[in-house]
Amino acid sequence: MPLAFVLALAASLGIHAAALFGTDIELFGGASDEPVVLHAELQPPPAVAPKPAAESKPVVKPVAKHRPKPARPGPLTSSKDVADAPVAPATETLPETAPETPETTAVAVPEPVKPLLPAKGTIRFMITMGAQGFQIGRAEHTWEFTEDGHYHLSGMTETSGLVALFKSVRFENESRGKLVAGGLQPEQYLTRKNGKDANENAEFDWPNAAVRLSRDGNVRPLAPGAQDILSLNYHLAYIKQAEAGATVGVVTGKKYDRYALDSLGEEEIDTPAGHFRTLHLRAMTDTVTEIWIALDRHRLPVKIRFTDKKGDIYEQVATEIGTP
Repeated sequence: MPLAFVLALAASLGIHAAALFGTDIELFGGASDEPVVLHAELQPPPAVAPKPAAESKPVVKPVAKHRPKPARPGPLTSSKDVADAPVAPATETLPETAPETPETTAVAVPEPVKPLLPAKGTIRFMITMGAQGFQIGRAEHTWEFTEDGHYHLSGMTETSGLVALFKSVRFENESRGKLVAGGLQPEQYLTRKNGKDANENAEFDWPNAAVRLSRDGNVRPLAPGAQDILSLNYHLAYIKQAEAGATVGVVTGKKYDRYALDSLGEEEIDTPAGHFRTLHLRAMTDTVTEIWIALDRHRLPVKIRFTDKKGDIYEQVATEIGTP
């Protein structure tokens, strides 16, 4: 029995280190899946190998009196370096081929817009596991939009009840950025586990259409409209014709991938926070993440479901929505 609780705990954490799709894309299989992705992410160095060869020709010229410093390639620090690196994980069906050059100018000059949400607010969730709805944790999101066009989102997920008795874990994440014509434009994503830096952070460089992951220092090309795992929950309201589906880039603390969002149509659902008319969206890879956004309540995420490779189900359901 304790083992079952520990497994539930691991799933619970995934459910927020994903808060999105949230609770999910990152939760996506939890720790067991990430090592595979990380192996794919750490392949850029071989792709950069041609660069020294290109620079070796100038070094052969008479100027090469000094020791050939240029021949030593450094870490990936710009979108140019990244452009040569493999960008699509082996398991993904959506290769990241578009983010390189054309989109940069469109992203660099954003138009300020008014938020669709109230200036401040909070939404609380309970996290359950299995068809019986055994509660394993709780979560809370808060948001704030400022008059100068910036936003600040914070998320918290922690174990509760019997699960917390065996192992108490608290995961926090934070997203800061701007609100532009296309929706949320994150600039920084931060994570903490039990009050300490989880080193699963991300820095967005929109002028160069790139994002740097703190976990391994890897830099990836960034597609327009890409989100972090927390901001995605609140960016969905800005996707035009979400009813027809969409493709969204998502940055977690460990990776950046693009996901196809399928629309399953409108559904009316009941949650502890109330009755909602929702749009049901789904992202499928080797796992399945579903999210229900309330069409009559600022398109807030009121229910998120994650189904792992084994078919185990975890749900995050709104219990309370508070606005000033």
